[in-house]
Amino acid sequence: MDLILRNANIHKYDGQVDIGIENGKFKEIKKEISEKGEEEIDLKGKLVTPPLVEIHVHMDAVLTVGEPRFNMTGTLLEGIEIWGERKKKLTREDVKERVIEAVKWQLANGVTKIRTHVDVCDPSFTALKAILEVKKEFDGLVEIQTVAFPQEGIYSYPDGDELMRKAMEEGADVVGGIPHYEWTREDGVRDVIFAVELGKELDKLVDLHIDETDDEHSRFVEVLAAETIKNKYFGKVTASHTTAMHSYNNAYAFKLLGWIKRARLNMVTNPLDNSILQGRFDTYPKRRGHTRVKEMDSMGINVCIADDSIMDPWYPLGVGDPLQAAFVFVHYGQMSGYNEMMSLFDMITENPARAFGCGDEYGIKEGNPADLVVYNASTEIDALRTVAPRLYVVKDGKIVVESRPTERTIYINGKKESVEFVK
Repeated sequence: MDLILRNANIHKYDGQVDIGIENGKFKEIKKEISEKGEEEIDLKGKLVTPPLVEIHVHMDAVLTVGEPRFNMTGTLLEGIEIWGERKKKLTREDVKERVIEAVKWQLANGVTKIRTHVDVCDPSFTALKAILEVKKEFDGLVEIQTVAFPQEGIYSYPDGDELMRKAMEEGADVVGGIPHYEWTREDGVRDVIFAVELGKELDKLVDLHIDETDDEHSRFVEVLAAETIKNKYFGKVTASHTTAMHSYNNAYAFKLLGWIKRARLNMVTNPLDNSILQGRFDTYPKRRGHTRVKEMDSMGINVCIADDSIMDPWYPLGVGDPLQAAFVFVHYGQMSGYNEMMSLFDMITENPARAFGCGDEYGIKEGNPADLVVYNASTEIDALRTVAPRLYVVKDGKIVVESRPTERTIYINGKKESVEFVK
C-alpha cells in the first residue's frame, strides 16, 4: 500500500484501527493491517476525522479588518456600511491575494471544501471573477463553491434580480439572498421566492442569509420552507444564521421547526460572528442571538457550524478554523453534554458536507477517496478543549499538510520540564 496510518482513533469508530491507502483511496480500515506500506505513520491513538467543510464564509472580505476603518460599534449594520466603502476599492489582484492567503489558512486547518458568499451588488463582479480564478488555482486540493450573495438586497438594489442572473451566468455555483435586509417584508418575501425559483430553474443549490436579526417579527424562514416544499426542492436549500429564531415564542418556533424538517432545509449557525453581532440593542438581560441548534439537532434536522468571517468589518478575529467555531459554540450554545460535544464534530464535517452537495464518497470508509484530518489530540473532547492543531491533512491519499505542535518548556526549582496540554 502507498500509505498506512497505524493506531488511528477515527471519529465514530470503536477502538483504534489501521488505515490503508492505495491509489488515492481507502483500501483497508481494520484493527491491524498485516502488510507493509511504502510509507507508514504511527498515529499513536490520535483522532482522525473526515476533512472539515467550511459551509459559510465571506472570502471576498477576508483580511480587510481596519480598512478603511475599524468597526467601532461592533454592529452588523456598521460592518455593512464599512464594507460598502471598502468594496469600492476592490481590484482583482487585491481580492486574489487575500483569498489565496485565507484558503491556505483553511487548508492548514483541515478544510478541503469551502462555500463562500460573494457580494454581487457590483455590476463589474470584481470579487466574483477573482474568486473564480482562485477556485481554478486550488482545483484538486480545495473545492470552492461561490454563492451569488446580494449583500444590499435583490429588490433594494437597482436591478438586483438581473444582477443575480448575470452572476449565475458568470459562474457562481449557488443562489443567495438576504430577505430580512430588503426595505419591506413584501420585498423580503419576493427575495425568497426569486432565489428558490432561480435555483430550481438553473438546477443550483440555494443558500440564503435569512432572519439574521434580533427582531422576533422577522419570519422569512417560514417562507423559505414553504417555497422549498412547493417547489419540491428538498435538501438543496440552506438557511444561514436564522438568529431571530432565538427570540420567537416557543409555540411559533415549535411549528416552524416542523416545517423546516419537512422541507429538509440545511441550517447554518455562525457562533463567532453572531455571538458578538446579536443582542446589540439589548440592555440586560442580553440575548444570545443564535438559532435553536439543540432542538433542531434532536429532530434530525441537518445543522452545520461555520466561521462566517476571517478578520473583516464584521468580525476582527478568526483563523479560518471551523473547530474554533465549534469550541465557541460549546459555551455559547450550552453544548457541553458529552453527546452534544460529540455531535459538534458532525456539524463541521458530515452535516456541512451534506449541505455542500457531497455524495456517498465523502467520509472515511473503504473505497472512498482517501481524505482525512489528524489532530494533535486523542479524543473529540480533547480536540475541542485545546482547539487541537492539525498534524496531517491527507487529500486523495497524499499528505498535503504536516505540522509540528509548539514545544513548551517550564522550569520548576531549576528542573527543566516539557508541558503538553493533551495526553
